[in-house]
Amino acid sequence: MGLYDAYLAVRHRRHPGDPPAHVALAITERDLLEAGAFDTLSAFLEWAFEYGADRATVSVSVLDESVVPTLARRFRDLDAPAPIAVRGPDDTERADAPIRVGIGLGGKAEFAEAVRSIAADAATGELDPDDVDEERIAERLVFPADPDLVVKTGAERLSDFAIWQSVYAELYFTDVNWRDFRKRDYLRALIDFQDRQRRFGR
Repeated sequence: MGLYDAYLAVRHRRHPGDPPAHVALAITERDLLEAGAFDTLSAFLEWAFEYGADRATVSVSVLDESVVPTLARRFRDLDAPAPIAVRGPDDTERADAPIRVGIGLGGKAEFAEAVRSIAADAATGELDPDDVDEERIAERLVFPADPDLVVKTGAERLSDFAIWQSVYAELYFTDVNWRDFRKRDYLRALIDFQDRQRRFGR
């Protein structure tokens, strides 16, 4: 660790604010085509758990769904600090592993599937429409947990990431491209998070 990285690590640890328990990363398939991209990803997850997170979510937006099987295989083979659950565009099975990865599974599509599932149960009488609340919707999502911090590199847009779950998340945008993302960039995101006063919509 370089001197500046060590300084940031000390600043983070001495900060009175709590670190994020659930860190999310929004990236694109193009990011993962860069040389060393998965090494950076493995390091990112190590940093997340090293500095206080117990959950991590990675959302990969894709333009070409033919790359999904290859990316999914790379994620399943990833050297990671905790078990990984990978879900693709057509998956509806809930992901409960400490590390959750969605490849081409957009937030709008995920939310729409949850609504269809609730509507189907209401139509058959298995669910009273009056019982539909935030908790009922959340339990139908593939990625039910809400991230505390969402990190997005390269551009200030979320690319259809978890529109339901991230409504109260703290968003951190950096113009550092994924291929250049380093530990110091992650620590800057943590300190920025700790400096904020979270309001949760209030």
